[in-house]
Amino acid sequence: MNLRLMPKISRICHKFDQYIKKIFRPGRFQQRKIFTFLLCLTVGVIIAYVGITTRYTVNGMPTNTYKTSWIGNSFGGGKYWVQNHIEGMYVAPNGTVYTNSVWDEAGREAGIYKDGKIIGMADDTHGWSRTGGTAVTVNSKYLYLAINQGSIGNTEKDYPPDKTNWYCVRRYDLSGKPAPFADGRGWDKSMLIVSTKGEVTGLATVKKELYVSDSAANLIRVYSTETMKELRSFSVTRPGAISIDSQGNLWIIQNKKGSNPAKIVYYSHTGKQLPQQITQVVEPTAIAIDPQGRLLIAENSPRQQILIYNVTGKPVQVGTFGTKGGIYAGNPGEVQDLKLYGITGVGTDAAGNIYVNNNGFNRSGTDLRKFSPSGKQLWQLFGLIFVDNADADPQSDGVDLFTKQEHFVMDYSQPPGKQWTFKNYTLNPFKYPQDPRLHTSPDATFVRRIQGKPFLFLTDMYSSFLQIYRFDAANNSKIAIPSGMFVNTNPDGKPSIPGNWPPYEPEKGEWIWRDRNGNGAFDEGEYDKNEDYPYLGGWWVDNKGDVWKTLRTQDGIGIRHYPLQGLDAHGNPIYGYSSMKKQNTPSMFTDLRRIEYFPETDTMYLSGFTVDHPAKGDDTGVVGSEIVRFDNWSQKNLIPRWRIVVPHDITGKREVSTAAMSVAGDYVFAVTFKNAEVHVYNAATGVQVQQFKPGPEVALESGWIDIPYGIRAFRRANGEYLVFVEENWKGKVIIYQLMG
Repeated sequence: MNLRLMPKISRICHKFDQYIKKIFRPGRFQQRKIFTFLLCLTVGVIIAYVGITTRYTVNGMPTNTYKTSWIGNSFGGGKYWVQNHIEGMYVAPNGTVYTNSVWDEAGREAGIYKDGKIIGMADDTHGWSRTGGTAVTVNSKYLYLAINQGSIGNTEKDYPPDKTNWYCVRRYDLSGKPAPFADGRGWDKSMLIVSTKGEVTGLATVKKELYVSDSAANLIRVYSTETMKELRSFSVTRPGAISIDSQGNLWIIQNKKGSNPAKIVYYSHTGKQLPQQITQVVEPTAIAIDPQGRLLIAENSPRQQILIYNVTGKPVQVGTFGTKGGIYAGNPGEVQDLKLYGITGVGTDAAGNIYVNNNGFNRSGTDLRKFSPSGKQLWQLFGLIFVDNADADPQSDGVDLFTKQEHFVMDYSQPPGKQWTFKNYTLNPFKYPQDPRLHTSPDATFVRRIQGKPFLFLTDMYSSFLQIYRFDAANNSKIAIPSGMFVNTNPDGKPSIPGNWPPYEPEKGEWIWRDRNGNGAFDEGEYDKNEDYPYLGGWWVDNKGDVWKTLRTQDGIGIRHYPLQGLDAHGNPIYGYSSMKKQNTPSMFTDLRRIEYFPETDTMYLSGFTVDHPAKGDDTGVVGSEIVRFDNWSQKNLIPRWRIVVPHDITGKREVSTAAMSVAGDYVFAVTFKNAEVHVYNAATGVQVQQFKPGPEVALESGWIDIPYGIRAFRRANGEYLVFVEENWKGKVIIYQLMG
């Protein structure tokens, strides 16, 4: 109980005792005292409760009653997070796993893991035009990492000239500190420049020699591990990953190119090509030698398996590891221990344990697993999220969450960070090779139910499209099937999406694609075409399945409404330009950005820059300066119920701005760009009732909010609010749980 309440309770109890003396007969002292005690105890509890409630309430909403959790990463932040997109992996005999990524937002391009824990990282792999790569190897003394060093302009330090990249091997000690060497390049003399034409695609060491795949030159270059001087080189066509057997000879992935298939070739350490080779592979991405001398090949084709070869003589396949078909076997998309997907790394330790990294497709995220020799999963680490946000299936009461490629199932009774289970992976590149997620970069999800069926709607950082996905529950598939897509007009009169995808794209203007024949592919005759103002503010899908979008600045008619016309025979939502409705932009807006409409109450929320609070420069990715609520929208009511001025840039430096907004239940939630503060407003009055930031569960930290839909909110049946916020800095989605 709050000690400050004790004097108040004592005074009240004294008055009650005086009053009770009058109503109890003389001689009934014991009953009077018991009655007084019970009454005072009841009053004390009530006052304490009122005091606590008042102390933690601001304008009607409880404060200090939220907790921070997250999904998508095995660790919450601070010093510990699993990196994005492991693309190279080496396993030491003692089970230490060394990794390499082209990019990790927080700078862990090269992570070091052991026993399911993070034990280190390579320093200084991020920034100053420096990134990681796709290859890594280790010997008893050093870590060798493929990196890319770009130019940064004039500097006294050693950097590439303008418009030049160095594709390097950078040397580190085993703790992750750069290990410079004589004639080393770069600002700290730890870099070996291999090429200025193309990246290093393979690394391996044996004895005191370092073997490097220089794919651009079709060479294997051999260097001293100590001096880093080149000793010799030999020709190998399109060399990739390298593994060295007990005889000191090299197994090398020869990458496919065009009509030239991939294969595994065999060379002596001196560069002589040996007769053994493996051609029964389609998409080899990694190789390793196990303690028995067998060659393990990561086969990233539809098989999604590790192929095991006896290579003591003529290579013979003697086994496989993992379920054939990977994550697409059985119930397609369902996550299980031995169902692999998007394999980028394989390795073994001295005990024969097998390590596999899954990256998904189009760099979905890290899923690193360790198995016993018999195939039992021993541990698993996740770094699944990169520039993404979550939304809840409304029918699940917040239990089923979806990001652009993942489905999570929640148990909110568990501690923060332990609530989620990665249940399904919803992308299948083999069955649906034209899935827009393979060709674009969506980064935010709306989950909607239409006629009781679940749909995903995805948009991107620039609001340039809205993608639609359906599910085939009848076949127990967990795959999201491409169903439809809205694309805006290219301002230069060119196709909206450059390049060779999608096929049959209209030559100009905007379009709506619908999968009319149900095959999940973009076919001729499936486009509805139009031309419109090209600059979008935002998208919205309401609870009926209607699509809305805002156009930023044009003729005062900046709202487009696409009423749902039902579902076709394949279950695709039907939209078209013939049924599209144009609506006026309310006069206070000069640059309309976000839109959220709720048909059940006929309430519209719009945001943007206004006459009273104009934009400073052209800050394209933000909410604007005001959020405005309109009631009775369908009656063409453009008189606002309230207007909220949200944090916005008034200096041109974008130090303060609101990146995203979301309305749920009784509140409007908004999140700021750089410091990731969530502002909560009463939806009825527009009054701010709360403001909060990431809690200690995620080390009190967050990255910048990079996307227009970096916040999504959902009210559960028990009144609790779930607020999802993008946090791609350390590879997760933050979840705030607020008491209702």
